[in-house]
Amino acid sequence: MGELTNQILDLFSRGASEQGGVISGDNPTKYNAADPFRLWIIQVVIIICFTQILSLALSRLRQPRVIAEVIGGVLLGPTVMGRIPGFTDTIFPTASMPGLALTSTIGLILFLFLVALEIDTRLLKRNVVASASVSIAGLVIPLGLGAALGVAVYKQYIDPSVNFGYFLLFVAVAIGITAFPVLCRILTELKLLDTEVGLVVLSAGIGNDVVGWILLALTVALVNASSGLTALWVLLASAGYTIFLLYPGRWAFRWLAKRTGSLEQGTPTPLMMTITLLVVFISAFFTDIIGVHAIFGGFLAGLLVPHDNGFAIAIVEKIEDLVSILFLPIYFTLSGLRTNLGLLNTGTDWGFVVLICVVAFASKFVSCGAAAYFNGFNWRESGAIGALMSCKGLVELIVLNIGLSAGILTTRTFSMFVVHALILTFMTTPLVLLFYPARYRIHHRGDKPVVGDEASTSPPKPASDDDTKTRFALLLDKIEALPAAMTLSQLLHSPSTVSSASGLSTIDEKAVEAGFKPALVGPPSPGITIEALRLLELTNRTSAVLRSQEADSLIYNDPVVSVYRTFGQLNHFDVSANLSVVNFDEFPEAIAKHVTDTKSEMVIIPWPRGATSVLEEEIQEKVRTRNPFDGIFHRTTSQDQTSSVVYSEFIRKVFAKSPSDIALFVDRGTIGPLSPVSKQHLFLPFFGGPDDRLALNFLVQLCERSWVTATVVRLNKADATSPTTESGPGAPALLSPTIHNTVAAADTVYGQPNTETRLASDTADNIIWDRYTQPNTSRSITLASALSHITFLAESSPTPLRRVTDLVKEEAEQSVAEKGKTIIVLAGRSRRLAVESLSGELRKLTADIASPISSSVPKTLGDVGAALVATNVNASLLILQAAPSTSS
Repeated sequence: MGELTNQILDLFSRGASEQGGVISGDNPTKYNAADPFRLWIIQVVIIICFTQILSLALSRLRQPRVIAEVIGGVLLGPTVMGRIPGFTDTIFPTASMPGLALTSTIGLILFLFLVALEIDTRLLKRNVVASASVSIAGLVIPLGLGAALGVAVYKQYIDPSVNFGYFLLFVAVAIGITAFPVLCRILTELKLLDTEVGLVVLSAGIGNDVVGWILLALTVALVNASSGLTALWVLLASAGYTIFLLYPGRWAFRWLAKRTGSLEQGTPTPLMMTITLLVVFISAFFTDIIGVHAIFGGFLAGLLVPHDNGFAIAIVEKIEDLVSILFLPIYFTLSGLRTNLGLLNTGTDWGFVVLICVVAFASKFVSCGAAAYFNGFNWRESGAIGALMSCKGLVELIVLNIGLSAGILTTRTFSMFVVHALILTFMTTPLVLLFYPARYRIHHRGDKPVVGDEASTSPPKPASDDDTKTRFALLLDKIEALPAAMTLSQLLHSPSTVSSASGLSTIDEKAVEAGFKPALVGPPSPGITIEALRLLELTNRTSAVLRSQEADSLIYNDPVVSVYRTFGQLNHFDVSANLSVVNFDEFPEAIAKHVTDTKSEMVIIPWPRGATSVLEEEIQEKVRTRNPFDGIFHRTTSQDQTSSVVYSEFIRKVFAKSPSDIALFVDRGTIGPLSPVSKQHLFLPFFGGPDDRLALNFLVQLCERSWVTATVVRLNKADATSPTTESGPGAPALLSPTIHNTVAAADTVYGQPNTETRLASDTADNIIWDRYTQPNTSRSITLASALSHITFLAESSPTPLRRVTDLVKEEAEQSVAEKGKTIIVLAGRSRRLAVESLSGELRKLTADIASPISSSVPKTLGDVGAALVATNVNASLLILQAAPSTSS
């Protein structure tokens, strides 16, 4: 009995010791084959951190991420970090390599599946002759020169026991292959997908990529086979399996996608996703057991997936982050760990590195460029095509790793080819920009080709004060923006033309009573046209690249565009839509370009509300305990969308770069899409300046609707000694905006007006105020009807901002009493030529109500808009800024 007790105690003591971990003195970096998780986590964290930091740095140079991943592996390998005593034995011991290799192989199979999803065979039908000639020339000549290069490399570095023919075939494939995934990303980032150059390169790259993988499969089959007859059987089995997958396999996969409803919805069901992953891994298993590398099975499985209705994009979105963030960096880090640049220690070695780079680049650049030139492309376009087709990247690195694992390459020659792949990939983007800058590009927009920045040379002519705006550019960047976009579109929609006497007596009764004598009925109000711009963010994700390739078809299937287009049809106004996939930092330039191309008179930017409703926020406000540190660190506890610093910075860039008037609609969650039976009330505090004049004109246009009323209050600061905007004869007359980049974000600061411009602005304020408030017999019936819905007031107050918030709250309370009536406050942004400087009062107002707001709010919305946000008024905001050329 005592012996049994001792054994039990010994078991428990050993279990407790293991559970103690580092507390018991365990070393987490010590490899344990029974439990390799700890060291695996350390390795993965180091790899991801290295690659992410390098990727951020190299992205500034517009370089693909694969360069950062390979360089990260080289730095972690024997070239740099491996020289630290004990680093490799501790972090990357030899015993742990099989675990990392297994993880990377799984990731590589999934990555090749994603690569195949990028290949849309429908693209091969575009420019068949040019694409085929470029693809053939980009294969035949590089393969021949690569084989010739292989002869010299074999004689200098390779052991005679390695089969000479196999080695030549392998080097030829490494020289002749083009990195299609990296090529797609470069084309998308440089905005070349809508050019003839981009279409030809994309189609030629698909053919080059497919043939390259076939040749690589042939090489691997020959190397792994024990005899020529075995290699023949391997090739026959591979061909049969490929035909089986591409025809009956594809038909069955499409039938199953339709049967489960995945193809119709454009999103795979859990069952469909499970089947897809099983197909990928079973296909990889089969190609591996017949003597071809497992990655070919993953690649063939990707060719089964149909591209209809965005189905392929949806599958990519399910797995791409896990592959690109976790698996691929591990694979390319392993490539770097196998690379030892220290072995290239002679002049001969570096001479061969230069020779490999020259042969690989010249064979691709000259052959593809010449083929493009003989197909009618000019020398700039031909040079860009040659430079793009010479891109290597991660596909060649996969080829090199297969060659190293098969024993065809030595570590020295492997390192040479890795350096050449990095150099050629690094060269691609700068060379394309050198040969084919933006001003020479021919973009196809609809049926009209546009050369370079042709459209931007003729910016839209801003409307004058009395022009009715009919052409609007509407930003749609997210589905949450649809309610705000529909609300404002409903307000803009022109009412039915009044043509009867009864209509005149009912609509204009108030106008006649007020002393207005409208003229005869003029021409009907023109209908509005909405030029919607659907913006999608371009990221490093494969799904973003697929969206760029399928932008032409995606514009018809995108749910946001489809819903808004249907809304326009139901309300009888014209809607045309464009879709652009660009980096988030380039959104403002894309909007400005869209405005210029469509000759829009005003840009409408909906700013949708977040997930928290007004009622929830009010409840939280009552029970919330104030943190005294919020004021010290300028933190806001509001969940309002205006607290978003990133989106605020984006909007300020649009304000700075747009060539036309801008209307920013801040949906505060108080309204939804309106109908003619609803009542809409507008409120405008008029301080003066070009933005307020635009707001007044726009309000009058909106009041042409019979169900819209408005109140306009002209406010003056009563205290004459209060600080105002300084002006004087010596003040510089700088009216155009300049951008000042601060630590927080970019801000738009306008020059100080001089006395002349101040007087001109004041005169314009008085003219437009008198035009709408004084009786005038020459007014059209439309204008007279609109003015009959507006109440004009004039007030003086020592605290105009507080007075504005009080008036808006009164209007909001009244709208609550009148069910079905909602409030929208119009305000000029007034960041230039403002009559009064209200920033001091705004600071005092927020301090008095203990409601700190982000410093970006007044920069984005102006002082009036910021005051309304700080006081949490129950109304949406419409912030307007006049075009720069109308600000005088």
